Amino acid sequence: MSFLPDLSTEELRSYRERIRQRYDAFAGRGLKLNLTRGKPSSEQLDLSNDLLSLPGAGNYHSGSIDCRNYGDLQGLPALRAVLAPLYGATPETVILGDNSSLSLMHDAVVFSLLKGNCDSERPWSKEERVAFLCPVPGYDRHFSICQEFGIEMIPVAMNEEGPDMDAVEKLVAADPAIKGMWCVPKYSNPTGTVYADSTIERLAKMPTAARDFRLFWDNAYVAHHLTPERIGIADILEACARHGHANRPFIFGSTSKMTFAGAGVGLFAGSQDNVAWYLKRMEKRTIGGDKVNQLRQLQLIERVGGIEALMDRHRAILAPKFDKVREVFAEQLGGTGVAQWTQPKGGYFLTLDVLPGCARQVVSLAREAGLELTPAGATHPYGNDPQDRTLRIAPSFPALPEVAQAAEGVAIAVLLAAADKLLSTR
Repeated sequence: MSFLPDLSTEELRSYRERIRQRYDAFAGRGLKLNLTRGKPSSEQLDLSNDLLSLPGAGNYHSGSIDCRNYGDLQGLPALRAVLAPLYGATPETVILGDNSSLSLMHDAVVFSLLKGNCDSERPWSKEERVAFLCPVPGYDRHFSICQEFGIEMIPVAMNEEGPDMDAVEKLVAADPAIKGMWCVPKYSNPTGTVYADSTIERLAKMPTAARDFRLFWDNAYVAHHLTPERIGIADILEACARHGHANRPFIFGSTSKMTFAGAGVGLFAGSQDNVAWYLKRMEKRTIGGDKVNQLRQLQLIERVGGIEALMDRHRAILAPKFDKVREVFAEQLGGTGVAQWTQPKGGYFLTLDVLPGCARQVVSLAREAGLELTPAGATHPYGNDPQDRTLRIAPSFPALPEVAQAAEGVAIAVLLAAADKLLSTR
């Protein structure tokens, strides 16, 4: 492949014409492909189709609990016992919600704004200013929650071992308005980064100007491996407690993307004080969650041989799609000097970095050719990627042949946008 920045202007014009012809041919196929969100494919959802017949008529008890009735606000003890070890928690320090961990994160923010958390002197809404640290690239849904409620977002760079801890420590120590930090510590969305043990240790022990500072620990991909290696991370609950900050982490997770994406069970975990605080707020909103769904999730997990066995089946479907994207990118973009991409070992995304100033054009070109991508800027607070270079790629939903076509279309759009950008500077 040609290293595009080194081409002469004449060579670059000729190259650009060839790429334009490839682009027009691709667009002429009339494809309709979508790489916008990390949705499980129908094949993955089929792995949990037994949920549609569970728990079955007459099978509505979990121990002494009648799952059809009100009550048991914290969720079924048997399912909490299965899920708690995944998140380094105990069954007593886990709360089960309904289908979405995002709703639990939303509520934790709202509860803190209206009431403050258990270490707050006053509700966050009574403060002059509230800010969150946001590792970038990051998850657009986290940013949307902050933007919805006027919480200032402060970007910090994401490195190979997690967020830039020198910057994080300096910021939280100096600014009492920083009340929280978003973290996806394992197979981070969208880079696939896994927080190093040393990063987690520093997050646990760092001094913060706000005594009610919280880590919003969104461990969404705790069991979502793409290789046979089941990567583990340090226990944030243990580390924070050891350093005298037991209440620092709010942990979130769910069985979504383990079972049915739209019908899983969300999870909140934390210290005993945090759980008591959350339950006190939660009891005003509901008399109890959907315990019938909790029971059917439990029965499915038991039927398939446990969460690890189920996730191995997901991996068999997902991993070839990620491999295909990397293969196509290496073939089409390798050696061109205009793109680089991550090599995640888990999760649902990879990050594609293009030439600065090109991401929005890549998305536009892709759309015109029948390929939908997540909007450029979605990986940054306020939708503003200062360098306009980072794209999130989500290959989970399309079938494998479509993934290959989509990756080719992305690569062609990247090359065409890069050629245009380079020519504009000559």
